Amino acid sequence: MRDIIDLDRYPLDRPDSPEWQALVDAAQAELAATGMFNLPGFLCAEASVEVTAALAPKFATEAHVHARRHNIYFRKDIQGLPADHPALAEVESRNRTLCADQIGGALNRLYHWPEFARFLAATMDKPALHPMADPLAALNAMSYATGDGLNWHFDRSEFTTTLLLQAPDAGGLFEYRRDLRGDSDPNYAGVARLLRGEDPDLRAITLSPGTLNVFRGKHTAHRVTPVEGTTPRVIAVFSYFETPGVRFTAEEQRGFYGRAA
Repeated sequence: MRDIIDLDRYPLDRPDSPEWQALVDAAQAELAATGMFNLPGFLCAEASVEVTAALAPKFATEAHVHARRHNIYFRKDIQGLPADHPALAEVESRNRTLCADQIGGALNRLYHWPEFARFLAATMDKPALHPMADPLAALNAMSYATGDGLNWHFDRSEFTTTLLLQAPDAGGLFEYRRDLRGDSDPNYAGVARLLRGEDPDLRAITLSPGTLNVFRGKHTAHRVTPVEGTTPRVIAVFSYFETPGVRFTAEEQRGFYGRAA
């Protein structure tokens, strides 16, 4: 993996070393303090360029154009909420998406590398993490061209792991509101306040290519603002779960990828 990951800076290949433990401890501390951690330069610069170049023709010819209006939950209705509740206000998203069965090379190697999952599990204080069994959702690559963005949503998994491959000329900011909801508190009033643009705890970060970003996607509302300029924002998303065999439903697959498998 040394050809794609900076293993001198991030020694994932040495899980029993003091350096590995120090990296885990630092990630856990950042996660506790901010709800996320970032590893800049995790993917080597050359690898970022090569992976992005390899994906470009696939985005042009094979990708699903994910363009739809949706609410923050990506569900038509929420039990106990009237259809006109402000927490169900619709937003609009658009990007090009490649699925796990369309992605090979370095990203696929990294996703299935046991030491990557082992490191992520340690940072999240989990006994183990398993790749998804879903042939579409396990690993995704997304491209955001001019005007494209991914609007407000929560993720299905507790933690979300992304790797920025290419930054846009402008726009494409990652905006998030940490711990907007909890397992026992959906905080619909807070969700409505965020959607109205009235949440004082909204934060935004700009990532550099090659940065690994891990955050609590299930409870943290987040979005990617519209991209500006001619350079697309390209990102990979890795999905792991504590339970093996997790899959999307056919309805979820069609909603996100335009097909079921």
